[in-house]
Amino acid sequence: MNYSTLIANLLSYAKDDFQGNEGAYTAYNVIITILIVIMAIAAVASIVLILLQPGNSDGIDALGGSSETFYGKNKGRSIESKLKMWTYICLGVLGVLAIVFFILQIPGIWGLNFGTAS
Repeated sequence: MNYSTLIANLLSYAKDDFQGNEGAYTAYNVIITILIVIMAIAAVASIVLILLQPGNSDGIDALGGSSETFYGKNKGRSIESKLKMWTYICLGVLGVLAIVFFILQIPGIWGLNFGTAS
């Protein structure tokens, strides 16, 4: 059994739960798979962006008497601000998709009525 089949089995409802509604079952599997792939990409991108950001070691540089030009300071800050902005975007996308993923797990959205008297 490969990993994609294992993940699909863990996250999807059984085909019997959709009571013959093949369209809803297919749509559910496609949407959930797409959300998981986009969430994985956003998570990896945010990890990489966080690792690319420089540390906050400005205080220790003052002890050594290092001087930096105005252009050098602004250049670093603009790159740092872009990295920070893209980190916030990736984390925001990840958060929103996680909420959407949770909402799509509600059986009533897909026309399933678990726990109701028939």
